[in-house]
Amino acid sequence: MTQVKKAKLSHGRLVAVLLALLLLLSAVLAIAPVDRSDWLLENVLLVVAVAGLAATWHRFPLSRASYVMIFLFLFLHSVGAHYTYAQVPYDRWWEALTGSTLNELLGWERNNFDRVVHFLYGLLLAYPIRELFLRIAGVRGFWGYFLPLDLTMSTSMLFEQVEWLVAELVGGDLGAAYLGTQGDIWDAHKDMALASLGALIAMCVTAYLNSRTRRDFAEEWNESLRIKRAKL
Repeated sequence: MTQVKKAKLSHGRLVAVLLALLLLLSAVLAIAPVDRSDWLLENVLLVVAVAGLAATWHRFPLSRASYVMIFLFLFLHSVGAHYTYAQVPYDRWWEALTGSTLNELLGWERNNFDRVVHFLYGLLLAYPIRELFLRIAGVRGFWGYFLPLDLTMSTSMLFEQVEWLVAELVGGDLGAAYLGTQGDIWDAHKDMALASLGALIAMCVTAYLNSRTRRDFAEEWNESLRIKRAKL
């Protein structure tokens, strides 16, 4: 009993530290953003995410790993909101550390911070989404890896639609800053592809680790693909 209480307390402390750190970083990044209107639009996601996690904390706390991954994604999103995604000076930071630019090293010709964050959307959030499927829908085996990938892909597509709609509604320079295509007509397609790739990598790694550590992995996988009802 004592060990269980200590584990719960440590879990709660971790979440409290992550929340405090996120709020502190968000407060710092709220100071003189590059575009205040774009910053407000971008931070709608942050407010909704934090409010949702806070509302479900007591009834449905996520694992430590999920909270850490969500924190990392929201922090990077906050950085993008401060500078606008198209103007995050990662190249200048990298040059200050190494003496050369990251774009030169990787052969990039544009500011790719938005592309990196879309990739990390899949890489970091597919696992928390998998946790929801396992604990709420009770999925197992193959479906415990495919459905998180599927939902990550569909929400990435939905976000691109919402992003386009908001940009159309606000219009002008604010709409362009929020959309952040940087003149690439295939920007939305590439963003969705990168989010899907990130989620695919996350689920493949998770499946591999589970196959190495769980004795019932193969049995559960096969059972999940067995026909349960030959006819409706």
